[in-house]
Amino acid sequence: MGDSVATALSIDDKLHAARAASRTLATVTTVQKNAALEAIAAGVVAHADRIVEANARDLERGRSNGMTVGLQDRLRLTPERIAQLSAAVLEIVELADPVGTVVRGSVLPNGLSVAQTRVPFGVIGAIYEARPNVTIDIAALALKSGNAVLLRGGSAAEDSNRVLVEVIQSALSSVGIDPASVQTVDEFGREGAKALMQARGFVDVLIPRGSAQLIQAVVTESTVPVIETGAGIVHIFLDESADETTAVEIVHNAKVQRPSVCNALETLLVHERAAERLIPAVLARLAEAGVTIHADERTRELFPSAEIADVDAWSVEHLSLDVAVRVVADLDAAIEHIDTYSTKHTESIITNDLANADRFLAEVDSAVVMVNASTRFTDGAEFGFGAEVGISTQKLHARGPMGLPELTSTKWVVRGSGQVRG
Repeated sequence: MGDSVATALSIDDKLHAARAASRTLATVTTVQKNAALEAIAAGVVAHADRIVEANARDLERGRSNGMTVGLQDRLRLTPERIAQLSAAVLEIVELADPVGTVVRGSVLPNGLSVAQTRVPFGVIGAIYEARPNVTIDIAALALKSGNAVLLRGGSAAEDSNRVLVEVIQSALSSVGIDPASVQTVDEFGREGAKALMQARGFVDVLIPRGSAQLIQAVVTESTVPVIETGAGIVHIFLDESADETTAVEIVHNAKVQRPSVCNALETLLVHERAAERLIPAVLARLAEAGVTIHADERTRELFPSAEIADVDAWSVEHLSLDVAVRVVADLDAAIEHIDTYSTKHTESIITNDLANADRFLAEVDSAVVMVNASTRFTDGAEFGFGAEVGISTQKLHARGPMGLPELTSTKWVVRGSGQVRG
């Protein structure tokens, strides 16, 4: 049954099947949804060899096509990463089901009971690239929040995603849930993506994940409402009072721990009066880790082995062991730089000045702002959401890491006893 859903249907068939599945999912109990998630977690582990084998084909094709090392890292599924994906699905089992939660409500003077209640969107579309982990993350979060999902995972991960969707659909069938609740449109190529973007009335919301170019294309071309998940030109500002050891450790972690992800550091800003004290130690630690440093003139005076930053240095999301470094006059200059170049994802200040910390938190307009912490913490799992559907850099509906509540809308439930309006 799973195979027939995955391969024998037209795009229109899949859209109709997803809409029908969404209606039944809206009535599925939390116990049933959790059973489905447990079956998916077990299925992913049981079929790990198949998944790794399919992923190896994707990686080989990517290398042949000149895929960057950063994208290859995002594409790669190892047995360890598959085990982590399974564990993340089981974490979602433990999370509270948002469906049916009353956000606010009251009994009016006329006796009417009104309650704003969380409900599923219905059908979620997801367009992403070279990230097969997203297939599991989004499917699991969509199911727990009562949504059907249509996936366009891109040609780079097509083999991996096909096997993952087959595993998910088999798991759903095993617990009596319509396998059309999770479908892929990858077999239709770009036409599949276009269909999702134009499927107003069938797809309730579209979530793109990937490069800035992909996200912009979806936002521009879609007639379906879009929740933007953004590229990460992420900044850390070393304030005048920053502690040297703290600065060295946080900057190293934010850049090196996993450079290919959107919450990794891309631009380091340093207060002029702290530059001589901090730059040699901070950049030496990065250089030891193999980071290429693209720096302005003042930084190169203090760290001569750095490369000269070109005119586009502050606008690049490297997703690799590269970082741009600039010395700025003060906090105002740092905030101005961030306002000019940031993608409004995550920014952090390293400081021992409470007033400056408060100003940074108040004035920097990004989805996540931090004090004395690595930007790598901007993550649904780290925030306690379980697997995340993405990190929203927009302001409407959702902002920052998106978990289960962000995959719901609300409806007003009104209960009366014959009241009429006078």
